[in-house]
Amino acid sequence: MTSLAAPFTAAHRSYVKSLYRRILKNDLDWVVQRDIWRWRALQIRARFESNRNVHDPRALTLILERAEAQLAKDKHPDPYIVAAFPGGTKWERNLPVEPATPADYDEVHHDKPEPVWYPQGDRDPEEIHTFSP
Repeated sequence: MTSLAAPFTAAHRSYVKSLYRRILKNDLDWVVQRDIWRWRALQIRARFESNRNVHDPRALTLILERAEAQLAKDKHPDPYIVAAFPGGTKWERNLPVEPATPADYDEVHHDKPEPVWYPQGDRDPEEIHTFSP
């Protein structure tokens, strides 16, 4: 489990907000329909609000540890990843091609002999001699 921040500090508030967001995100991984998820999000918010006036540090620690354990137990095995984010279905799909430099063209074209083009109707003299009817 993660170490808990001292209660009633800015770090503690930040930790509780983070826990709240992680629980909401995990619940959204399980429930795709927003109207159903919104109702469940209100229930999650009510659970957090019911513990808002707990001022005993030991009780807070116990509540937060239980919430972390429940989150770990309910963790989705295949969480939703936004398509364009790392790990998403469109991540690095159709990357732009690096523009070629003139040096790339020089390397490619110097490896092959230059094709010889003849005017229409003319033939290569070697081709005439090697052709057998």
